[in-house]
Amino acid sequence: MFRLFIKEHLLFIIFQFALLLFVMLLYWLDGFRNIDTAVYSIVISIILTLTFLGTLFVKKYAFYKKILSVPTQIEVVLQRAAQSPEIKQVENYLQHIYRLYQKEVQLLYARQNRHLQFMNSWVHQMKTPISVLELMTQNSEQIDSKSVIEEMDRLKRGLEAVLMNARLDTFEEDMQIERIDLKQLVTEVVTENKRLFIGNHLFPVISMVDGCMITSDRKWIRYVIAQFVTNAIKYTFEQNKKVYFETSIEEKHIIFSVRDEGIGIPASDIRRVKKAFFTGENGRKTGESTGMGLYLAQEICNRLGHEINIASNVGQGTTVSILFEKQERMKRGGQDDHINTGGSNESI
Repeated sequence: MFRLFIKEHLLFIIFQFALLLFVMLLYWLDGFRNIDTAVYSIVISIILTLTFLGTLFVKKYAFYKKILSVPTQIEVVLQRAAQSPEIKQVENYLQHIYRLYQKEVQLLYARQNRHLQFMNSWVHQMKTPISVLELMTQNSEQIDSKSVIEEMDRLKRGLEAVLMNARLDTFEEDMQIERIDLKQLVTEVVTENKRLFIGNHLFPVISMVDGCMITSDRKWIRYVIAQFVTNAIKYTFEQNKKVYFETSIEEKHIIFSVRDEGIGIPASDIRRVKKAFFTGENGRKTGESTGMGLYLAQEICNRLGHEINIASNVGQGTTVSILFEKQERMKRGGQDDHINTGGSNESI
């Protein structure tokens, strides 16, 4: 501790010694040759300097003791033992660092915990299609290709969700902003999910403005729209219902909506459906919900600068909307393109 103090104030001690020699030399050159007075001045200067340094050492003793000890816990940084403005500022600085550290640790812990819960839920869900495929291969002489395709689709959607969740941590590195024809993108998503529409006897209705251009990342926003489609189909239990894809143009925004005629979301759940792992009352009815779909959609839209709104009435359906920043005047036309997928395997 004493060595640390000397090292810290060595420059001050050298300066004091040089200053004293300079004063003595100045008096000597001016003709003052009294040796006793010079010795007395030197002794008094040394005593005053040592007294000052000793007082300073006492004031910093607790601080030196703190920084020279081996801490057993991080909370030691919160202890205050300052007796000078400099040390108080150092302690404040260390506490700010501690808060930043705690914030980073909490974010890391939450991310790891979210990933662990999601993987556990995903592995549990993927057991179902794998078990179905295994039973089909064991108990059937002739495998039903349609059932196999349905189970494979479930596996692919599950794998895509895992990949998106993993890539979310490096979102900025994977992002590529471009201008996208929204109606064309929605049509592609609907076409990819035509087997889901056909299997559940639902009808997609695309009522969107032609030439509606948005600025976003194609891959990420495509996943968000696909998630809306999957949810609309999953929570529409009655057959021959419709899923509507609509756009409306406002002064500063383009609003894209997916509206279903499903069971709707209870009012008690509407504020929590975008939280991670929240399945709610509807999730218990299907038994396939991970509670991550709308959470991932919300996270993606937040990072892309879009806004998600959800409106729902129990027994009447749910409307999920994305607000895009308006880029230019949209062309109007092609308001009702009806795509019928019920009861056949024809291309959409």
